Amino acid sequence: MAQGPKLEALPEDWTRALAVVAHPDDLEYGASGAIARWTAQGKEVIYLIVTKGEAGIDSLPPEETGPIRVQEERNSARVVGVETVEFLAHQDGVIEGGLPLRQDITLAIRRHRPDVVITMSYEDGPRGPSSADHRAVGLAVVDAARDAGNRWVFTDQLTGQISGGLEPWNGVQMLCLTNVSNPTHGVDVTGYMDKAVASLMEHRVYLSNLSRQEDPSDMLRSQAEERGKLVGCKYAVVFQVMNM
Repeated sequence: MAQGPKLEALPEDWTRALAVVAHPDDLEYGASGAIARWTAQGKEVIYLIVTKGEAGIDSLPPEETGPIRVQEERNSARVVGVETVEFLAHQDGVIEGGLPLRQDITLAIRRHRPDVVITMSYEDGPRGPSSADHRAVGLAVVDAARDAGNRWVFTDQLTGQISGGLEPWNGVQMLCLTNVSNPTHGVDVTGYMDKAVASLMEHRVYLSNLSRQEDPSDMLRSQAEERGKLVGCKYAVVFQVMNM
């Protein structure tokens, strides 16, 4: 990541966040340090994982992998103070962008009524091309954050036909995108790196089946240290912030 002026501190005058990503472990590769900081402040963070990560372990069939990765994600979330972890039923590896995905995410936003929505970038990241799943989910989240406030979009969610009746939600103050090439804001996670690493290491079965030999905890610390230079601290998480 290129050096430049120190990034602005991400505003923290909010109460509840909804983090929406494609796979178990997506939040642990970068954002979990910030989430640990926020839950320590008393904020509520909710996870919505679009798949069960069932295509993530080459040596195990999806029907075995899915339940393992669901449990690993629940364990991982608990380390950083997240109690609510929900999973959708989209197929890992072949997530389709479009109305069904937008509808599912819009429903979650209307139910949980977050001030902040967190997701991964819908563009290629600083370390190379992003996966098709990440791009599809990132773009759907951006669209769903707007959809949630429009009472004439996905009206069956508001009439009770599928959800018991909800109201539109226009309370999303900002979208925070991770894995971006052009971050705008940073979060000092110097006091939370141990929790971030411990959260990642809860994905024991998944990590043990990765082909690369690099220690994932070393990689996480190195990445956070690199980003800390942009924020003016030892370790940082960076985001592209879109104000709504």
